[in-house]
Amino acid sequence: MKRLIAAGASSLLIAGSAVAAPVCTLMADAVSGAILARDGAECGAPTTPASTFKIALALMGFDSGALTDAHAPLWTSGPDDGPAVSDQKRSVNPIEWMRDSVVWYSRRLTRTLGQEKFQRYVSAFAYGNRDLSGDSGRDNGLTGAWLSSSLLISPDGQISFLRRLWNRRLPVSADAYDKTLSIMPPFPLADGWTVYGKTGTGFRRKFDGALDRDRQIGWFVGWAIKGERTVLFARLIRDEGPTDTRAGPRARDELLAELPALLARR
Repeated sequence: MKRLIAAGASSLLIAGSAVAAPVCTLMADAVSGAILARDGAECGAPTTPASTFKIALALMGFDSGALTDAHAPLWTSGPDDGPAVSDQKRSVNPIEWMRDSVVWYSRRLTRTLGQEKFQRYVSAFAYGNRDLSGDSGRDNGLTGAWLSSSLLISPDGQISFLRRLWNRRLPVSADAYDKTLSIMPPFPLADGWTVYGKTGTGFRRKFDGALDRDRQIGWFVGWAIKGERTVLFARLIRDEGPTDTRAGPRARDELLAELPALLARR
């Protein structure tokens, strides 16, 4: 197993008054599974998947028929999505849901699936710790287990899940794979690689169990393609103080800046 020190991984990113740095950068060949980069002491440590879980949700949605294609269903936010969402009524389709990371659309999807079917998919995917119980005593697992709650996954687990997705080893239809891939946000790089990835922003917990909104975690996970080559990646960062920017987009922007150099060495 080869170890590659990610460019800039030892430097700190200053964002507002927060100091953030990557706690894990993983890269793997999508076909062979060979680890191409592994930097950081916490690549095996589970944390909330946050909105990176939308990749798994898309597979569930397209496989079950709850989602039809990149442009359907077009759901409009309403009272069941919460007063703040309902007051800013918006119609969203699957490609916009993934691109803009629309939380209420995810919750509409999981409510459509129902708890039993949702749990069957998560268990069949062997996704993280498979725990959809949600916050203790709040009965909110169906609509929020993946949002700084009970469902946890490590960077190692993200790569394992993405590899099974890419090699079509999950129990979903071929159509579900095709349509999920079609809605992944693209990020072209200057050297001919195209990155497809999903951000995620979550929060750590205080000693009393409350969310610590001054200490974010940020994900960027997905794959980079050039010709016949596909490289999977997972970047996880952690804030140690308050900031006025979201950690997920910062994790994405950092890794996109580093990827050309990292991929050139492979």
